[in-house]
Amino acid sequence: MENRPQWGTRAGFIMAAVGSAIGLGNIWRFPAVAYDNGGGAFFLPYLFALLTAGIPLLILEFTLGHKYRGSAPLSYARLSKKFEWLGWWQVAIAFVISTYYAVIIAWAMSYSVFSLKLSWGEDTVGFLVEDYLQLAAPGEFGSLVPSVLIPLILVWVITLGVLFKGIKKGIEVANKIFIPTLVVLFLIIVVRALMLDGAVEGLNAFFKPNWDVLTSGKVWVAAYGQIFFSLSIAFAIMVTYSSYLPKKSDITNNAFITGFSNSGFELLAGIGVFSILGFMAVQQGVGVDEVVKGGVGLAFMVFPQVINEFPAFNQFFGFLFFTSLVLAGLTSLISIVETFVAGVQDKFNISRTKAVLFGGGLSAVLSLFFATQGGLNLLDVADYFINQFGVALAGLVQVIVVVWIVRQLKPLQDHANMVSDIKLTGFLGSWWKISLAFITPLVLGYMMFDLIRTNIKEVYGAADGYSRLFTIQYGWIVALGAILVGIVFSLLKWKKAEVVLPSSSSKEVNK
Repeated sequence: MENRPQWGTRAGFIMAAVGSAIGLGNIWRFPAVAYDNGGGAFFLPYLFALLTAGIPLLILEFTLGHKYRGSAPLSYARLSKKFEWLGWWQVAIAFVISTYYAVIIAWAMSYSVFSLKLSWGEDTVGFLVEDYLQLAAPGEFGSLVPSVLIPLILVWVITLGVLFKGIKKGIEVANKIFIPTLVVLFLIIVVRALMLDGAVEGLNAFFKPNWDVLTSGKVWVAAYGQIFFSLSIAFAIMVTYSSYLPKKSDITNNAFITGFSNSGFELLAGIGVFSILGFMAVQQGVGVDEVVKGGVGLAFMVFPQVINEFPAFNQFFGFLFFTSLVLAGLTSLISIVETFVAGVQDKFNISRTKAVLFGGGLSAVLSLFFATQGGLNLLDVADYFINQFGVALAGLVQVIVVVWIVRQLKPLQDHANMVSDIKLTGFLGSWWKISLAFITPLVLGYMMFDLIRTNIKEVYGAADGYSRLFTIQYGWIVALGAILVGIVFSLLKWKKAEVVLPSSSSKEVNK
């Protein structure tokens, strides 16, 4: 086998994969999505989506990276030279996400400090928009915001510092520290939240099933969307991470562990968030439905309001919550940046240090655009379009290419079986192939059709003052630009020896 870095332990790889999957969306996206799509009834389509899209795609990407021993572009080039661009497209998507994801972590870092003195005051919305972000009108950049810039620099120092250290001494060590710490902190938050007045009302709202929604296609699509965006699939991360696995690696079992660990944390986050929202509803004398929010609003507007009303230890609870966001964000950001660091390193045959400096450094510089007064609006549009028309579309193309165009599902199944204890044979084998060949592409295809139709008909964010021109400039062009970058990079020449799969990797792996 070629001299490629490897994880020190299987636990190190799983921690890193789980760390990538567990991010900000687990905490602020999943609870709201579940509530809006039938509460307890949503868990049925969610579990179905996990088993027919999430875990099958994890197995696929783990196998791709392990078999072809490279970053996403190199792995796809080795799969078929015609589809190297797909790997670069996914890397470009990860690059765009890294530029604004770092800024959200910087906000959480600031708020962990603000929580010590409850600096946001009573008007938490005004504090975020006017005092902290100094928000400009949509389309305007304004100047850099120092209170965002300083923590953003710290975020990049930590992230790039970890990446400079490499796979075993950097990413693995960081995740072995961050993930257990995150779980412990969040368990403390959940236990405290369950003791609040109104927690039962919040949990009833979260878990009470509305079975009627199961006949709605939108609910099932929402479940697939949540699984897809939550598990870090289809933007090069899992392919890259699995390329550092040793020859003997239980790929299938690792995929199950990663998938269920991520979903377990999402459920834990939902319990904590809705216990707290129930408390807030009781304090304000309103229904839980009136305080439910997702995304940035939940984390930086609603939660500070809740923390203000806590009966005791407000500052401590606030610090725990926002520190949890920082840890969840950092583990994901590290994995996102590693995708293009690995891609640049493989393609141009440069040292890891140079790849981190060039790739990570460029991302850090571009993230400054999101640290301006117009950063929140820019972030909102870029995030929506790169996720919907980047990640989801790339996932659809990935499945179609692997399954239907290059027809590599059977060879990949054979490879996974050679190295895994859990074999993709019999029912499991049929489940895996049917999920990837039919269920996942059909659902993702419908998602893309519906999204394109909706966004042509309506302007995203029109209620927030976004114009069609603004969404085209910073939404559509960013999403289409990622594809163009993928094509351009694929036209650059590799060294011949790099694209040829090392002979030791192409032979059967003996148990």
